Amino acid sequence: MSLQAEVMTAMKEAMKAKDQVALTSLRAIKSAILNAQTETGASKELTGEQEVQMLQKLVKQRKDSAAIYAEQGREDMAKEELDQAEVIQKFLPAQLSNEEISRIVEDIIAQTGAQGMKDMGKVMGLASQEMAGRADGKTISGIVKSKLI
Repeated sequence: MSLQAEVMTAMKEAMKAKDQVALTSLRAIKSAILNAQTETGASKELTGEQEVQMLQKLVKQRKDSAAIYAEQGREDMAKEELDQAEVIQKFLPAQLSNEEISRIVEDIIAQTGAQGMKDMGKVMGLASQEMAGRADGKTISGIVKSKLI
């Protein structure tokens, strides 16, 4: 089943359950899909990779907004954003743990012979490609930095 069909099914369930947080999150996904499909030069259907990137972007936006709200003392708004991020994450592939990310990064460093921060770009490129959709770029970056220092 395509992401769009999954979202529509989940929207119907959220409407029946009167779950406003889920409904808002699902509408955001649907809107992002429609925007991506109507971009100039875009194909009619999104690839799996494009869908994952779009979902990751939506989750990141929610988490960034939540951090800003928390800074401003708006815990109610921050909680709402985090709840929406949680709903969106259900459509992403299973995320890797920090230990799994660390092991993959160590393997990449061993394969490339990277030594020091000068090789961070090379390691990050390979790590991001290998863990696409299964790990957050910020987390990968932090682990790569700690391993290369």
